[in-house]
Formats: sequence, structure tokens, C-alpha cells
Amino acid sequence: MADQKLMEKIVSLCKRRGIIFPSSEIYGGFANSYTYGPLGSEIKKNIKDLWWQRFVRNREDMVGIDGPILLHPKTWEASGHVAGFNDQLVDCKNCRARLRADHLVESALNIDCEGLSDADVTKLITENDIQCPKCGKKEFTEVRKFNLMFSTEMAKAETPSNSHLSGGGNIAYLRPETAQAIFLEYKNVVDSTRVKLPFGIGQIGKAFRNEITPGNFIFRVIEFEQMEIEYFIYEKDWKELFEKWFDEMKKWCTDIGLPTENCHPYEHPKEKLSHYSKRTVDIEFDFPFGKKELYGLAYRTDFDLSQHEKFSGQKLRWRDEGGEPFIPHVLEPTFGVDRSVLATICAAYTEEKLEDGSERVVLRMKPVIAPVKVAVFPLMKKDGMQEKAHEILKQLQIFGAVEYDDGGAIGKRYRRHDEIGTPVCVTVDYDTLQDDTVTIRDRDTMKQERVKISALAQVLSERYFS
Repeated sequence: MADQKLMEKIVSLCKRRGIIFPSSEIYGGFANSYTYGPLGSEIKKNIKDLWWQRFVRNREDMVGIDGPILLHPKTWEASGHVAGFNDQLVDCKNCRARLRADHLVESALNIDCEGLSDADVTKLITENDIQCPKCGKKEFTEVRKFNLMFSTEMAKAETPSNSHLSGGGNIAYLRPETAQAIFLEYKNVVDSTRVKLPFGIGQIGKAFRNEITPGNFIFRVIEFEQMEIEYFIYEKDWKELFEKWFDEMKKWCTDIGLPTENCHPYEHPKEKLSHYSKRTVDIEFDFPFGKKELYGLAYRTDFDLSQHEKFSGQKLRWRDEGGEPFIPHVLEPTFGVDRSVLATICAAYTEEKLEDGSERVVLRMKPVIAPVKVAVFPLMKKDGMQEKAHEILKQLQIFGAVEYDDGGAIGKRYRRHDEIGTPVCVTVDYDTLQDDTVTIRDRDTMKQERVKISALAQVLSERYFS
């Protein structure tokens, strides 16, 4: 069930604590764009680093690439994006709001617009007196197709060797998905490495979709980041490997702290599968604004490599020793970075009432995801406590981002770090100067204990960062 008030609290916390800001806010904001602040950029990097370690470095059957955002224009003809990557769009004549026509009809009439023509959707809007959700008027333009790719004009998009492919134009597109950069480098990876089927190519990178976004914070934005794998396989093995990859994706949800009961599989019905997919299963997550898609796993068959072989004229075949060349099939596990960040924050956000009647907000993030790993406090700003705290801080930088904090009462500092998810705080006090011990305080239990400075790194490593 949607909880708009909870979502508002999370958005407010993100801005107040420097996790995520509305982009271009001094100019009034800009088209569902957001900036990851000092803490948000740490959360995002921690998620990406963990993903790369888990799915690329720790697997013998995986390699990684970092492909460009701008690809040859023929790429998007081959993939079907030029012809078929469209939304049904309609404008309100009164307030000039631009709306997804299919969403407008589905919301007002509970009718699925899948497969309906633009004229059919226009007729449904007109004959049923559907109102604009922004101003309440019933005056709309006709429904029209709108391609979701951002286009840009390049000074020179051709080379003598590929000019016959581009049709003489200088239009290029910001990639709407990261997958095609992998398919275009399939041959180079095979030729330059010792990979063997089955194997995967992983990539983390930006993608762009010029779509009408319904809000919900960073859930759907026009510029986003994907962690994606194209896993090349023998066709006969796809069902078995599909299940294995889906299990890996569910384990990843646990790795980043998402409760199992809040993650749900959703099988796409055959009539709604993308043109390249034979099977697609999503993992949906219970966000405060409802159950929505978080990750997806698709069986893309041999569609992409076959299309690029056809459009490029290059052979993209695999040859087993003594066998006939063939085009491998592909499984595609896709993980949205921004949605991962949002899901981990939503799952971690907790409001607690304490025994003394006060309340605290805690981000119960896993330490591996938390933006600040350890905070170090001097009890007072005098008597050598600050110098000792800075010494300890340097020792603890082995765990990642650590923070020195001497602002305000100690209780307020604890609350501040509870809100941003810091797993443990270390306090330097008068006893520290006498016996080289410090107080460590656990975020979740709020329990405190004394630890020798000489044993501090080992204790923290075993409890929080092993």
C-alpha cells in the first residue's frame, strides 16, 4: 500500500543530509534530474563497487568493459530503437501539460492500451471525457508517437570506412540502454581474451530516455545508470541458466539489505514481451509509492548479435573446436543503480520511539553500503582530544569514508549519524588520554563499550566490515 507521507520524509531526509538534491534547484529544478550529494555519491559508489566485485571480479566466467554513450547511429536501427522505441504522447491544450496517453487512459478507465493505435487511444480519451490530471480540463491534442531517444548533431559522424552505413546524416543518439555497447564489442572481447561459452560481459554506465516521468523521486529519471550483464550461452542451456541467474539476482537483493518479503518476482506475459525477448522476469520492490520494477532478467535469444551481423556485414559467430560457427544466445540481468540506491534507502529508513519518550530516525543500512563507515568524535574541543581523534580517524580510513565530527552535544552527533546510516561511532574522552581506550557506540542497538585503541581496527573489522 502506498505511503506518500513516508516517501516525503525520505525525500526530505535525503536533501537535509546531503544524500540527493533536486538538480538545478537555483533555477527552479530541471525535468526529473537529481544530483547525488556528498553522502549519496558514496552510497551510489558503494553499490556499484559491490556489484562489480560480486558479478565481474569474483566470477571466472565474466569480464567487464566501459563502452561509450554515443554509438554509431546504425546501432539503434539494428536494435529496433529508431522504429519502435516510442511512447504515446498527448498534450493538454489548456495547461500545456505533456502526458503519457496510455497512462491517462489506464488510470481513468482501467483499460490496457497495449496494441492500440494512436487513433484508438485518442478516441478513448475524447469519448470518455477524460480530464487532465493537472488542470481538470478535457481538451487534448491528438495522440502521437514520441521517440524516447535523445538525439544530437555531431560535427562529423562518418568515417570513410563507415559512411555507407550512416545514410549521410550527422545525427547520433545518447544511448537509451547500455546493452548495445556490449553487443558491439562482443567480437573484440572474444578476439582479445580467452573467454569460453558460457561467459558474460558486464558494464556500469549511463543511459538516457526522453520520457514523460511520473515523479517518485529518483525511481524514474531521464538520465540514469545501469549495471548490466550480457551473458552469452548455448541455446540449449537457456532455461537452466535463466533460473541460476535469477537466483543470483535475488541473493544480490539480500546483499544490499533489501528484505526478502519486500521483493517479488513478476513474469511478463508473452503478449507483452519486448520484441527481442522470449522470457522476462522482473524483481519488484515494495517502495513507499507502491510495488514497482527494481531489476529485470531477459532471455534475448540471438536477436541482437543477429541484427548487428545483418546491419554491419561483420560475422559475429562463435566456433567450438571442430564445430560449425553459430550465433550465441544471450541472457541479460539488468540492475538499475538509481533504483538500487532508492530501494536501499527506503528499506533502511526506520523511525524509533525510545524509552525516554524521544524519537530517532535511523538508516539501518548494511555497513558495506553506508556512506560513512565510522565517525570519530572528540568529547570536548580541548585537552588534546581533537588531536587524538584525528589520529584515530586516519587509522580507520582503511574501511572507506570516515568522518570527524565535533559539532554540538554528543547526543546530537549520535542522532545525526543515525540518520545517515553510520554503523559505528568512536568517542575520544578524558579516559582516552589516560588509558588509550575509546568508546564505540553501535548504531542499531545504541550499546556502548570501551575498546583499546590498539585493538580498535580489528574489532571494527570483525563486527562491521568482514
